[in-house]
Amino acid sequence: MSIMEIFSSMEYGPAPESSAPALEWLKERQPFGLFIHNQWVAPQNGQYLESVNPATGQTLARVAAASREDVDAAVASARQAFVSWSQTPGHVRARYLYALARQLQKHSRLFAVLETLDNGKTIRETRDLDIPLVARHFYYHAGWAQLQETELAGYQPVGVIGQIIPWNFPLLMLAWKIAPAIALGNTVVLKPARYTSLTALKFAEIVQEIGLPAGVINIVTGEASQVGEALIQHPDVNKIAFTGSTEVGKRIRQATAGSGKKLSLELGGKSPFIVFDDADLDSVVEGIVDAIWFNQGQVCCAGSRLLVQENSSERLLAKLRTRMEHLRVGDPLDKTTDIGAIVSTGQRDEIQRLVDQGIREGGEIWQPSWSCPTTGSFFPPTLFTNIAPASTLAQVEIFGPVLVTMTFRTQAEAVELANNTPYGLAASVWSENINLALDIAPRLKAGSVWINSTNLFDASCGFGGYRESGFGREGGKEGLYEYLKPDWQKSLLPISETRQAELFEESEAHPVDGESLPAIDRTPKLFIGGKQVRPDSGYSLPVVGASGRVLGEVGEGTRKDIRNAVEAAQAAKGWASSTAHNRAQILYYLAENLAVREEEFVRRIMQQTGRSQAEARKEVQTGLSRLFSYAAWADKYEGTIHRPPLRGVALAMKEPLGVIGIAAPDEYPLLGFLSLIAPAIAMGNTVVVVPSPVAPLSATDSYQVFETSDLPAGVVNIVTGARDPLSKVLAEHEDVAAMWYFGSAQGSQGIEAASISNMKRTWVNYGRPRHWLERSQGEGEEFLREATQVKNIWVPFGD
Repeated sequence: MSIMEIFSSMEYGPAPESSAPALEWLKERQPFGLFIHNQWVAPQNGQYLESVNPATGQTLARVAAASREDVDAAVASARQAFVSWSQTPGHVRARYLYALARQLQKHSRLFAVLETLDNGKTIRETRDLDIPLVARHFYYHAGWAQLQETELAGYQPVGVIGQIIPWNFPLLMLAWKIAPAIALGNTVVLKPARYTSLTALKFAEIVQEIGLPAGVINIVTGEASQVGEALIQHPDVNKIAFTGSTEVGKRIRQATAGSGKKLSLELGGKSPFIVFDDADLDSVVEGIVDAIWFNQGQVCCAGSRLLVQENSSERLLAKLRTRMEHLRVGDPLDKTTDIGAIVSTGQRDEIQRLVDQGIREGGEIWQPSWSCPTTGSFFPPTLFTNIAPASTLAQVEIFGPVLVTMTFRTQAEAVELANNTPYGLAASVWSENINLALDIAPRLKAGSVWINSTNLFDASCGFGGYRESGFGREGGKEGLYEYLKPDWQKSLLPISETRQAELFEESEAHPVDGESLPAIDRTPKLFIGGKQVRPDSGYSLPVVGASGRVLGEVGEGTRKDIRNAVEAAQAAKGWASSTAHNRAQILYYLAENLAVREEEFVRRIMQQTGRSQAEARKEVQTGLSRLFSYAAWADKYEGTIHRPPLRGVALAMKEPLGVIGIAAPDEYPLLGFLSLIAPAIAMGNTVVVVPSPVAPLSATDSYQVFETSDLPAGVVNIVTGARDPLSKVLAEHEDVAAMWYFGSAQGSQGIEAASISNMKRTWVNYGRPRHWLERSQGEGEEFLREATQVKNIWVPFGD
């Protein structure tokens, strides 16, 4: 094409990026071995996999297919390295992370080309977005390594981290996981995706070049069924960090249940892209291009559901179709290409299968008039209209360049449609009315909300989901706690089931005045929706004191009682929108009314546990202090404002989870109960509590304290009975957002396994009791973090 022809048509000419340096690098180094203990080693089974360029179908390199024995060697290397690396001064670790960041920048063009060849995404994305953000993560976390001693005092690294990353952002996901892990003193074994290992192997090369101590980073390639499962099941791995599909995330939750491994999961999404009628539609169109056709739509937070206010729908769709007609699909190494190749033919075929299903279900499809390249794995940008909210395309993650459109009339309808999936990863809100946008954003069930923007990321801002999009955060200070544990946890020892039953036999039972008199019979009911109600079973359970005397009976709760309690807790969700000041006042009032009845509660603790009057009084007094602490925290545990490198801010808002199920411990029947419900309700959650089955009367005696302290009905619900069966029902309930369990090791395993249905967060003790009287173990920010989730609301500004 001549220059005059280009000026006449105004079409982009080709602007190819040379792949020669990258191909030469690959040729010199293949077949690639495994990176273990800073050495390249051949796989023990002698097997290799082919890495294919999805844009051409040609083989790029042969990559080692690790076996379980190779994973054992990598974990052993990481375990050996952890001993010294965890004790390495933060400044030294910071220097290593800085060196990694600098090397990434020095080799940025090679990394960008390798990523494009291996993954199929466009060179513009890898060069201008992925690689700079990778370096940013290492710079940012070098800072946390430097500051760890002062800013994260009281915490220690978790240990050996198994990390499993997907194929859509191969190097960026590596950075998201490795940078915080090693910055804080952990060591890692990372498994790249089967299809996209090449940039991870180049990264291993620079790990060697900077002289990072052997074993701190190990990279093991291969099939998920071999390497991934071996990592997940390995007894010397202390944490699993996984990014991938919800289906696989659920299997990992099942496999790690009861193991004691920390777990963070960043899973699928079906993110809404909400457009109000006052939005700048031209900006919206460009936002849609970035939301769904960025990385060929192979993005977990892709804005795949376009929700448009009805009176703007036709105008927006007309503009969008025009823009789609001018998108360029083709060679990812051409700098004028907008949409590259799908990662594999299998993924392309899955996209086509879902598109065909959408057509069968009545959806109306529109695609540009031009055709995709016939060589390689390409799929055209696709728009669906006439989509029902419950249809497959509106509910299932397609993971491809397919956009579905629905309309709404009111703000309430927009929020309802947006939240109408099991996912909760991200959302975009478009409106020129910033008041409207900031009103809608907190109501969306999503970990990240972008206002008049989309797909914004930075190392300083946490990223992660709600519900079936997983739990845990990556990036920001909140992401650091995924790789840390409190110092005091190293001293915890498990207790056997027998020991659990003997907690109150440590000392001789102390006599209580008046116990020689016959008791006036009273059977406490359940406490649901602010009322005392009879259990559905119609049965009661005896409560035997430390002296062997029956102190009374409590209702035997059932599955139906749990359901009723969860419904009451859901009905009280207005508690979350009450002011923090109001919640604080009610917690203070709870303490005030409990203090009036202090002697009664002291007496009850003595009866149940056999402890002395002084010990029982200390438990009550500590409980009062806990209520005061969380009343104080209610309006002080607040969000932060991040200043990422853009014209704008990100508001990191701490939000309540919703309904929290709580199984209280036996050790301190009143203090353990108060220490768990207080932080939960202080942060705006509602709770369903199963009190200690050994000593439930301290919880049932609290009914009248709740009733007389202005606590709204349904904020606290109490169901007495057997801990494990009732807790399992709570853990399985779809409307319970999180489950806290403090009981046996076996019960902890059961809770983690039962939580899989909606991927709720769990917090269990694995049968290790806390010292509830000690502030470091019984109260503080650990409890507040478990009671909240962070939502980052991105607000760009400027003309």
